[in-house]
Amino acid sequence: MDAHALRRQGWSISAIARHLGRDRKTIRAYLAGERVAGVRAPALDEFVPFLSYCRQRLADDPHLWATALFDEVIDLGYRGGYSTFTRALRKYQVRPHCGPCHRGGRRDSSIIEHPPGEEVQFDWLELPDPPEHWGVGANAHLLVGALAHSGRWRGVLAESEDFPHLVEALDQVLRRMRGSGRRWRFDRMATVCHPVSGKLTAAFTGVAKYYGVGVDICPPRRGNRKGVVEKANHSAAQRWWRTVPDGISVEAAQNGIDKLAVRMDGRRRAIEGVRTTVGDLAEAEPLLELPLAPFPAQAAAERIVTAQALVPFRGNFYSVPPGLAGAVVSVRWRLDEPFLSIATAGGAVIARHETAPRGSGQTVRDAGHVVALERAVLEAFSDAPPCRGKVRRPLSPQALAEAEALRGQGRTADPAARVVIDLSTYADVAARLRTAPGNEEKEKES
Repeated sequence: MDAHALRRQGWSISAIARHLGRDRKTIRAYLAGERVAGVRAPALDEFVPFLSYCRQRLADDPHLWATALFDEVIDLGYRGGYSTFTRALRKYQVRPHCGPCHRGGRRDSSIIEHPPGEEVQFDWLELPDPPEHWGVGANAHLLVGALAHSGRWRGVLAESEDFPHLVEALDQVLRRMRGSGRRWRFDRMATVCHPVSGKLTAAFTGVAKYYGVGVDICPPRRGNRKGVVEKANHSAAQRWWRTVPDGISVEAAQNGIDKLAVRMDGRRRAIEGVRTTVGDLAEAEPLLELPLAPFPAQAAAERIVTAQALVPFRGNFYSVPPGLAGAVVSVRWRLDEPFLSIATAGGAVIARHETAPRGSGQTVRDAGHVVALERAVLEAFSDAPPCRGKVRRPLSPQALAEAEALRGQGRTADPAARVVIDLSTYADVAARLRTAPGNEEKEKES
C-alpha cells in the first residue's frame, strides 16, 4: 500500500525502494501487479527434470534403493539434497507399490554396545550373476569387514572363498581400514572354524596369532550378533552391485566398491548429543597396527595363455615361453612375497615374475621369453605367395582309381554277387587247348 501511495505522489521507483528498504525489482513487480505482498513466489522444483528418469529406473527395478538412485541423479546434475529428493519421490509417488515387501511387522531388538577398537566383523557377500568374463562362476565373492563401534566398512573382491583367498582379502580389508580391532567376529564358515563345534581350525588359529587378535564365532542362527557387517552387506548389494554393468573389469568393480565405502564414511552419527560422522569415529578408534607383510599363505588361480604368450592376472600381463597359446596354467603366489610363479597343468614352473601393482595395466616380460617368441614367429614366417584359389585341378588317375574302387564296393553287399562269370572267356581257353600241338595228337589217338 505504501508503494502505491508513494507512486501516486510522483515518487520514482528508486526513491520508493530506498524509502522502503526494498529492491527496485521487487517494487516494480508490486506496482505492476506481478506480486502480492505477503505471498512468496513458488520455488522451482529441481526434481522435475529428473522425474522421468526416476520413474523409468524404478519401473525397471522397483526395489532400487533411494540412496543408489540419488547417487545416479547427482552424477546427472541434480543439485538438491537427499531429504528433498526422497520427499519428491513420495510427492510424485514414483516408486511402484510392492505388496510382499509391505507385509509383516516389527520385532523387539536390543542394541549391543561395542567399545572403540574392540571388534571387527567379517562376512562373505555372495553376489549373483557376475559378468561372465570374470570367470568366477555363478557368484562373485566380496569379503566385507566392518568396525563394530564406528560402522566404517571396507570390501574386497576375491576369486573364491577358500582359505588362501580369505586370508588375502582379510588382510586387504584391514589395510584399507588402517588397522585391526582386538577381536574378529565370523559366522560359522568352514575356512575359519568347524561348523558343528565352532572351534577354530588349526590353519586359522595361526592367522589369528600372526595378527595378534582373538576370534569370536557367532552362535548358530544368531545373525544379528554381527549386524554391523550385515548392514554393510546390504548397502554394498543395493548401492553398488545392483547397478554394476556387464562389461566392467574386476579392477574397475573393486574401485567402485572402494569409492562407495569411502563415501559412506560421511554418514552422520550423534554420540552423547555430539554430532559427528562415521569417518571421524573410525579415526578416533585405537586400532592395532598390522604386520608389515600379510600372513604367508600360498594361493593359486587358473588362467589361459594368450596368443602373445601372455598370462592375464589382476589387470596385468605376465610372459611365458612360446608355444602355450590357449593352454590353462596356474598362477601361484605367496601373500608375503612380491613375486608370482606360473606353472603348467602338470606342475612344472615355467615363469617367475615380480608382481605388478594390481590393475595397473602393465605387461611384465622376461627377456628370454621375448627372444624365444621372436624366434618362433620368425621361423613360422614365410615369404611364399599364397595359394591360388581360382584354378582347375581335375581328379588325378589315382583319385579316379580310388573312386572306382569305392563305387564297386558300394554296388552290393554280397561278395558272391560281385563275381562276374564270362563264358566266352572259358570258350577261348578251350579252343587254344585243342589247337595246341600235343593236344592234336592226343585227339587223333582217341
